[in-house]
Amino acid sequence: MARLEKMLCATLEAMLQGKKYRMPDAGGDIFDAFLHLSRARSYHQHGPNPITWEAMAAYVQVSRRPIPPHHAEIIMALDDVWMRHAGKQMAGQASGTPAAPMVSSTPLSAGLFDALMGG
Repeated sequence: MARLEKMLCATLEAMLQGKKYRMPDAGGDIFDAFLHLSRARSYHQHGPNPITWEAMAAYVQVSRRPIPPHHAEIIMALDDVWMRHAGKQMAGQASGTPAAPMVSSTPLSAGLFDALMGG
């Protein structure tokens, strides 16, 4: 399965970069499940959230398409590739360097924490 995972991740990377890609015949169902889960992902103020195991379990239950554990691991690896690409896009970087974490110049105080968290 490691070989299929690498092939599918490479396919997704090529797809996200707008390059030519060839979908492996064996990975069609796995890739289809990933695309369904990715389309339903949630977002927060700084960008997309990763696919959760709970979302995958709900997808299996609703679609009645079982996902074996080794396929679930491949879907999560595909999500890692997608999240890295989304992080690069959010940071406006196309060079492939990882995005710098967003750090505030204001130090965190008890009052600021309460204001942010509604305490």
